[in-house]
Amino acid sequence: MTKRRAWTRDELLIAFYLYNQMPFGKISARNPEIVRVAELLNRTPSSLSMKMANIASCDPVITASGRSGLKGASKADRDMWEEMSSDWETFYVKSSEAFFKIAPKNQDIESEDYNFTGQHRLIQSKARIGQNQFRQIVLSSYNDKCCITGLDIPNLLIASHIIPWSVNPSERLNPSNGLCLSSIHDRAFDQGLITLNPYFEVVLSSELLNKNQPFTELCFEQYEGKAITLPTKFIPKEEFLAHHRKEIFRH
Repeated sequence: MTKRRAWTRDELLIAFYLYNQMPFGKISARNPEIVRVAELLNRTPSSLSMKMANIASCDPVITASGRSGLKGASKADRDMWEEMSSDWETFYVKSSEAFFKIAPKNQDIESEDYNFTGQHRLIQSKARIGQNQFRQIVLSSYNDKCCITGLDIPNLLIASHIIPWSVNPSERLNPSNGLCLSSIHDRAFDQGLITLNPYFEVVLSSELLNKNQPFTELCFEQYEGKAITLPTKFIPKEEFLAHHRKEIFRH
């Protein structure tokens, strides 16, 4: 019997990189991206997709929803999940570095973002990588659709922060601190004109409700009291939403 090849740390980082950026429902040995990356790793698509499904079993959002992934998560899988969730920014850098070691040179990303030379460049690169991955993970978790309106035009979608970037550095890149919103709803959320209640329902400020204009009716009032479409991974944390309601929302 052929001995099963152990996963190296870099390979596991790459599997996490893909898991984070791919909707749970698209994890399949037939997914073209999984096929492509598996070939670069000299592994079978089934091996890579199974590893990603094992990672899913470490994800509390997946297991809480009744979806279990596979039950073969190793100690290394669980340890890496803990490593990721304890320091998102550093993990994004490590997983990106591992991925772009094997990725073709024509990836749709500026290579300078991954050029770690000099302290200033290192800080800039870490920030860019963190922002890029945060956006990609949040959008993919919501299947590239605004969670309020269902808009699915990528150029009009924003990975919104629930707690602002500057307020809590340790959580600013946590995908559970993110919402996928259209640009206008992102701006309204950022300015405290809309928020979400504990049931993930849209709440409008009195300022919007008192406008009584066709535009506000079209963009906002029709969604009042309606629940957002929840993500397949990284559901917004209630403590983050509570902060937004208390500190940012205008009531």
